[in-house]
Amino acid sequence: MKRITVNAASQSYDVIVGHGILKDAGSYISEVLKSRRTVIVSDDNVYPLHGEALRKNLEAAGFDVNEFVFPHGEQSKSHETLLNLYAFLAASNITRSDSIIALGGGVTGDMAGFAAATYLRGIDYVQVPTSLLAQVDSSVGGKTAVDIPAGKNLVGAFKQPKLVLSDIDTLATLPADFFDDGMGESVKYGMIWSEKLFELIASGNIKEHLEELVTECIDIKRQVVETDETDKGLRMILNFGHTLGHSIEKTQNFCGLSHGKAVAVGMYLLTKAAEKHGIITENISDRLKACLEVNGLPWSVDIPAETLFANSVNDKKRFSDDINVIICKTIGKAEIVKMPINEYKKLVTE
Repeated sequence: MKRITVNAASQSYDVIVGHGILKDAGSYISEVLKSRRTVIVSDDNVYPLHGEALRKNLEAAGFDVNEFVFPHGEQSKSHETLLNLYAFLAASNITRSDSIIALGGGVTGDMAGFAAATYLRGIDYVQVPTSLLAQVDSSVGGKTAVDIPAGKNLVGAFKQPKLVLSDIDTLATLPADFFDDGMGESVKYGMIWSEKLFELIASGNIKEHLEELVTECIDIKRQVVETDETDKGLRMILNFGHTLGHSIEKTQNFCGLSHGKAVAVGMYLLTKAAEKHGIITENISDRLKACLEVNGLPWSVDIPAETLFANSVNDKKRFSDDINVIICKTIGKAEIVKMPINEYKKLVTE
């Protein structure tokens, strides 16, 4: 078991990574929450697998527990589901001293976290990520959001959790596609920060090193978040591959490639384009492509470049007539490159 402390400016909290952690969830959570009234927020895929066990464990620790279960999928990360959750919290008599526990993947964590950030102007919440993507990335750092028709995660807030419990054993219940999806964000961490981690992932034997993978990714994110909690500087590097990745998801109406796979394509397309335009002088796109392939990730998509550009310019990385583009000129190091929209268009489309 590993314990990583994230000392964000707004709040410090622990991320506990290891096997069998959910069996002691009530004990861990009772240490950080004063109130014993909580709502488990989960989807209809995850709750049948882990929800009742978590509920019983919490009840044994003295918690009064309700659960809100919504249909799985990115389409549920919407204001409609959020309003239903607010109504449930009110009907459950949740007060400002009570809490939410997010049990599931990135969609659950993002939406439950946003509810926690906004309901009664803020209540505590705990992240219990059960997908690889959530364990290596989205459960840590305090970014919460829902989607709107104009784009992904465009309505959100920063809200750090009180605790993150990453039980490696829950990954055994993931279908292969969902596991591969989490590898997209994992490759990102190798590309932006650690060539050693990249090589471990590129070896193709990552399932033998899951605790190491999750721990390394979270420790990288810890360092970034502690430096820049609210995405004004260094934290932007965590968006590598995301501008085009979000564009792919939006173009496919969030019914095509999943988030991690879309990010994988976004990383490769941008890297290849930057090489073509001479921004990157080292040939790293071939190594990235090989790493993606060995981990079951795509590197191309059948969408016109003009469409990808058009659907990416409303992304959160845009500032007036400029956009911040994250480029890795070498594996293990990312740069924030600010460029005018017309230059970004040339990069993506020519």
